[in-house]
Amino acid sequence: MIVGKKLTKRFVESITSYEKDEILLWDSELKGFGIRIFPTGRKTYFVQYRNQFNRTRRKKIGVHGVVTAEQAREEAKKLLGDIARGEDPSQKSQISRQKPNMIDLVNRYLEVHAKANKRVKGYNEDKRILENIILKNWGDKKVEEVTTYDFQFLHYELKDTPYMANRVRALLSKMFNLALQWKWITENLVTNVAKYQEHKRDRWLSNQELQRLWSVLNEYHNQSVANAIRLLVFTGSRRNEVLGATWDQFDLDKGVWTKPAHTTKQNKMAHLPLSSQTITILEEMKTIASTKYLFPGKVPGKPLQDIKKAWETIRKKAGLPAVRLHDLRHTHASHLVSSGLSLSIVGKLLGHTQASTTQRYAHLADEPLRQATEFFGSKVDKLTLKQVKP
Repeated sequence: MIVGKKLTKRFVESITSYEKDEILLWDSELKGFGIRIFPTGRKTYFVQYRNQFNRTRRKKIGVHGVVTAEQAREEAKKLLGDIARGEDPSQKSQISRQKPNMIDLVNRYLEVHAKANKRVKGYNEDKRILENIILKNWGDKKVEEVTTYDFQFLHYELKDTPYMANRVRALLSKMFNLALQWKWITENLVTNVAKYQEHKRDRWLSNQELQRLWSVLNEYHNQSVANAIRLLVFTGSRRNEVLGATWDQFDLDKGVWTKPAHTTKQNKMAHLPLSSQTITILEEMKTIASTKYLFPGKVPGKPLQDIKKAWETIRKKAGLPAVRLHDLRHTHASHLVSSGLSLSIVGKLLGHTQASTTQRYAHLADEPLRQATEFFGSKVDKLTLKQVKP
């Protein structure tokens, strides 16, 4: 250890080499302020002091060239002032380094919550959002450093996709609630930002569109995929329920599909009556079935995972612009309601646990009533026309 001169830019840059592996030079004016010189030529400013337990500690200030000698001296004065007031800069730095960052929160959320409480699809969707949006923007931040402004800005950036913006908001809200429970933060900043208004898609196939779809399905080269789409229309079930269905879930004699709780969105067992058309399709499929799955995939022992590409081909051939596979579920429900079935019955068929969920089809329930009033109006017209004198 060498007590040198005042650590100035000129003096520090004049130091070229030493015989030792490294050397410490101390400033002649400010006690505890020094510079550490490595054999490579790297020079690092620091402050050395004794903490409240009389233990020697050293706090790095910065690398010469990145900070100047004058800047390092001013920082050293501030640190030495803090030390005189009983603070320990090294301990504060250690605590700061140990504080969880957003990567820690993401990993803990996925491991502790998502993996235990979500299906594979939901888990993968969360993981995709976290990697492509959250960590892309905040990956270098401590959890407690994320501010309401940070989230407001991110939320605004997603304004053109309100559904995704709200999905990100809900995901972050859950994560920050967990961080609150773990004492990582003191408030959930997400709750201060309002959701965007979402407009539900109301798209279903008309009679003519259903005819065109059926014509294409009848000609499609892969009848297994065609049957999956037919079942989506006939049952109004969700895609994962149909593609993952196994033969032991069906009683074709009684015409009932028993959906296990783990396959439904509500995590409840559901019993769905099957139409004669659906039973006919299933009976034909069963004659050539070779696995427990209705729709076996390419991977042995696994069901068919997705039919998006096939659906795009079929949709375009049938002239169905902007129709998603999920819209087949809306088609099933919409035709039932417009044909006169009550919303409560349709809700049960769809597996809705909340009556409000089925209310999106309420306006269609007016059609049978309109037809009834038209019928009576026509009848009155016929009766009153007979009273008209020639």
